[in-house]
Amino acid sequence: MGLPELLASGFGEAEAATLLLNTLWTLIGAVLVFFMQAGFAAVETGLTRAKNAGNIIMKNLMDYVIGSICFFLIGFAFMFGGSAGGILGVKGFFSPTSLADANGLFRGLPIHVFLIFHTVFCATAATIVSGAMAERTKFAAYLIYSAGISIFIYPITGNWVWGDGWLGALGYHDFAGSSAVHMVGGACALVGAAMLGARYGKYSREGKPRAIPGHNLPLTALGVFILWFCWFGFNCGSTTAVTTNLGDIAVTTNLAAAAAALVSLLISWVRYGKPDVPMTFNGVLAGLVAITAGCDVVGDYGALAIGAISGVVVVFALEFIDRVLKVDDPAGAITVHGVCGFLGTILTAVFAKNSALAEMGLSRIKFLAIQAVGVFAVLAYALLAALVLFFIIKETVGLRVPQNVEIDGLDLHEHGISAYANFRFQDDK
Repeated sequence: MGLPELLASGFGEAEAATLLLNTLWTLIGAVLVFFMQAGFAAVETGLTRAKNAGNIIMKNLMDYVIGSICFFLIGFAFMFGGSAGGILGVKGFFSPTSLADANGLFRGLPIHVFLIFHTVFCATAATIVSGAMAERTKFAAYLIYSAGISIFIYPITGNWVWGDGWLGALGYHDFAGSSAVHMVGGACALVGAAMLGARYGKYSREGKPRAIPGHNLPLTALGVFILWFCWFGFNCGSTTAVTTNLGDIAVTTNLAAAAAALVSLLISWVRYGKPDVPMTFNGVLAGLVAITAGCDVVGDYGALAIGAISGVVVVFALEFIDRVLKVDDPAGAITVHGVCGFLGTILTAVFAKNSALAEMGLSRIKFLAIQAVGVFAVLAYALLAALVLFFIIKETVGLRVPQNVEIDGLDLHEHGISAYANFRFQDDK
C-alpha cells in the first residue's frame, strides 16, 4: 500500500509516513545484506585454489537458494512463530504470512519485508561454513547441510535471541548477530571442518602445517570491500526503522573494522617480518563481526577498543586453530566468525555506554553475566546441532570427496567444468 491507501485504511499521516520510510530502509538493508553473498564468494574463492573456484561459488549460490526456500517454509516459523517454552516457534509453518496482522504487518513492518530481511541473515549464517570446509567437501553433502542450518540451527537460536525466546526475555543483547549469525556459522564451521579433516598435503607427517596459498588475492580484496560496504546494511539495517542513531551505528561499525585491520597488520608485521595480506583482510572482517552485537550501545572509543582486541585475537586464534587444534580452515572462518563473534558479544557488556546500561536497567556486572550465559547457550546448541547434522551426513551420503577428486580439483569432478577455461596454471596440487 502507498500513502493514500494507508490513509484510507485508518493510518494517521505521520504513522503512514513512518511506516513507508521504515519499509524502504529495511528493504535497502536487506538488499545490502543479500549482496554480502557476493563478498563471501569472492573472499573464499580468492583464498582457495583455482581448481576449486567453480565449486566455491556454487556453494555460496546454493546457500542462498536453499536457505531462501527452507527458511520460508519452516525456518521462519521456528524463529518467529511465537515461542513454546521460550525455545522455538510453533506457528506459521509453510505460511509465514499467516503471522501478519489484519494490515499485513508483522512487528511493525509488512510481513514480506520482515521475511526477506531475516532470510538474508539466515543465508549469511549458512554461507560462513563454505570457506572452512572448502576444497574437499562433497557438493551433495553441502546442500544437505545448507538445508539443515536453515531449518534446525539458525532459526532456533534466532528465536532465543530475536524471537520471543528466553534469551531476549533475559535481557541478552545481540543487536545484529555477532552470536546469532556469525558465531552460529563459525561453530558449524568448526564442527564441519574438524569432522571433515584437513586437505591433502596440509600437514606434514610430523603434524606441522604447510601453507596452501589462495590463487587470487585481488579477488579476496574485492570481497572484503564488498563485505565492509554491505556491513553498513547489516548493522544499520537492523534498526528496521529510520532512526537518529543510524550514524552512530555506522561510525562504530567502521571504526571497529579499521582498528582491527590496523592491529592485525601490525602484529603480523612483527611476527612474520612483513605485513601479511590475508591476515589484514581477516582483521577487517574480525572487527566487523565483533562490533555487530553492540554497535548500537557502545561509543566510538568502545568500538575502537573492540576492533583492536579482535585484531589481536584473530591473529593468535588463527594460529592456534591451525597449529594446535590442527583444524584446516582455508578462509579463517572459524576464527573470524566463531571466535570473534563470541568475543564481540562479551565485549558488548564491557564497553557499553553508561547511558545504554541505564536504559536497559542493568548494572555492567549483571549485563556481563547475561551476555556470558547467552553466548555460551547459543554456542552449545550450535555445536551440538552441527555435530548431529554432520554426523548424519557423514554416515549417509558422506562428507568428503575421494583423494583423487581433491587432487584434481572439485571443479572437474563435481561440476565437469573449469572456472578458468583456456587458462594454464602452475601445478597447485
